[in-house]
Amino acid sequence: MIVKTRAVVLREIKYRDQSKICLLLTREFGQLPVILKAVRNPKNRMSGLFSAGNIVDAVIYKRSTRDIQLASDASLVLSPLSLEPDLERFGVLYRILDLARHASGPEEKNLPLYILLSSTIERLCGATEGFQATLARFLLKLVGVLGFEPSLNRCVFSRKEIAPAIDAMGLRELLFVHDPGGFALPGAGAAVDSLLQPVPVERYRLLRSIAANEEEGADPGELSAICDLLQEYCSRHLERMPHRKHLDIVSRLVSA
Repeated sequence: MIVKTRAVVLREIKYRDQSKICLLLTREFGQLPVILKAVRNPKNRMSGLFSAGNIVDAVIYKRSTRDIQLASDASLVLSPLSLEPDLERFGVLYRILDLARHASGPEEKNLPLYILLSSTIERLCGATEGFQATLARFLLKLVGVLGFEPSLNRCVFSRKEIAPAIDAMGLRELLFVHDPGGFALPGAGAAVDSLLQPVPVERYRLLRSIAANEEEGADPGELSAICDLLQEYCSRHLERMPHRKHLDIVSRLVSA
């Protein structure tokens, strides 16, 4: 059947002489690998449309018997690549595309994930700075979309409220617990050592500000540290998701 869907291009691979295979995250169908015949010919009107990070309205010949669908037409909705080159913007773009690719399974519709990814790309296109804050916000919302949002307000062991406890106990450091996800007060409980990570109180407060969209003027180094923390947390949980083995199959198809 012929279907039309809005999609984000997650990945592109050259195929044979002038064709291309792309991995899309679509609004209606989840992750779809598609082939675009002769699209690398500059005379092809779809040339350049299916670049990683672009948002497109795509027309697809979709058959359940095919592993890779055929994209026959498309129009560009938004392209971060058309903006003035910025290495930090592009670095964040490719990180969120890779995370979205690993967070979704083949033909596994996830509208909240699609909306999060497309809205983050729109934010990247509309900004001239603050890209690390955008990445941190994406990571924090991504883990929520996937069902393992970390606890920021209460200790994961004692369930005490963290903010008043910081002042009452004179704390300068908290513990981030990867499983279960969230922050813990020192001495509140025990977990496998490899799943505990010390975090300065100021970094914890910045993370809460990011959750409330109030991180304006944050230190770039602290934002980078928060992104690393959230990405490690995200990666640990993504490895357990049931679609992982299917994703490996699709990756081999797209890379073939």
